[in-house]
Amino acid sequence: MFALTVKSNMDSAFFMGESEVKLKISWVNALFLTLTPVVGIAGAVLLWNEYGAPGMFEGAIFVSMYLACGLSITAGYHRLFAHRAYEGHWLAVLFYTVFAAGAFQNSVIEWCSDHRNHHKMVDTDNDPYNAKRGFWYSHMVWIMIVEDLHANDFSNVKDLQANKIIAWQHRNIFKIGVASGWLFPMAIGYLVGGIPYALSGFIWGGVIRTVAVHHGTFCVNSIAHIFGTQPYDDSNTSRDSWWVAFLTFGEGYHNFHHIFQADYRNGIRWYHFDPTKWLIKIFSIFGLATKLKKTPQHSIDIALLDMKITKSTRKLDERSIDSALYVEKMKNTRDDLRSAMYNLHKATNEKKEGANSEELAAKIIQLKQNIAAGQAEISSIFSDINNAKPISA
Repeated sequence: MFALTVKSNMDSAFFMGESEVKLKISWVNALFLTLTPVVGIAGAVLLWNEYGAPGMFEGAIFVSMYLACGLSITAGYHRLFAHRAYEGHWLAVLFYTVFAAGAFQNSVIEWCSDHRNHHKMVDTDNDPYNAKRGFWYSHMVWIMIVEDLHANDFSNVKDLQANKIIAWQHRNIFKIGVASGWLFPMAIGYLVGGIPYALSGFIWGGVIRTVAVHHGTFCVNSIAHIFGTQPYDDSNTSRDSWWVAFLTFGEGYHNFHHIFQADYRNGIRWYHFDPTKWLIKIFSIFGLATKLKKTPQHSIDIALLDMKITKSTRKLDERSIDSALYVEKMKNTRDDLRSAMYNLHKATNEKKEGANSEELAAKIIQLKQNIAAGQAEISSIFSDINNAKPISA
């Protein structure tokens, strides 16, 4: 999801599986991604030799810049701009555009165009960071090459181009990135303790932090499409992983995200580690985030049920058991359950909005009873599936 405008390229061959694809190396991106870790490590070693081991300032500037730039990518670039999961006040938009530029993952327009294409054409050749092309390709190789197939015409981000702050950032992305990502922590260091602290601010709050945010973000494209569970949908490679969430400000609940893209949350349980969700919620308290979109619980429950039905059906097929009878029973019960859940959701909202008639109260009670009966029937069918035996036995 990082790409700078490239002027010079060189033909190269890149191998994926049994096929050879002619590609061009993006030398600006390739050098940036490979040299920043070298500069960061070398700078840290030199500072240690000259001024002693890293201390409280180095830790504080790294963490604060990591949070500012990293959360500007996840809460800003991803959930606000790419998916419109909520609406942001112009101050929030400005904060995100300035500090996300310092993450050096390109402009809002470029990043979101790639990301919307990823969701629209996930796991296909038209997916800019197709996980099926391998871990390293989806992690960072795709950034280091140029493919005409993935060239942006920005037709899918016209809504973003109309925003003056976003358009300003797109025109000045590199200048803003250098100022917020490298010069800002350097200036903070200078104010704290002169030249030595300025150098520490540049290395720890700038360069090393840039590398850390890069690879944290890249993990969503690679690890979150390879390792983890698929409780909601397995039609694509996205996966849920709690430990990836710790590396990515909550973006590790990626299977949920791919099926419910407009939800401002990725971790939907209270105990899910999702700092991005918490930041958006805090912003909403101060009016910086409004109209937060949240997937209705019944839609989530039905998605979980559908996935469980799919997996159970496969197990029957693997055991050479005819699944048709169970599938038909399950489908009818599932459809009735979904309808009851949806109607209960509507009725509950009506009650919250002030409707409070005896008829509505009775309807809610009846719907809850229907849901309980449907859930019991579903459980019974799953029990029959687990105990089913091949006819030949």
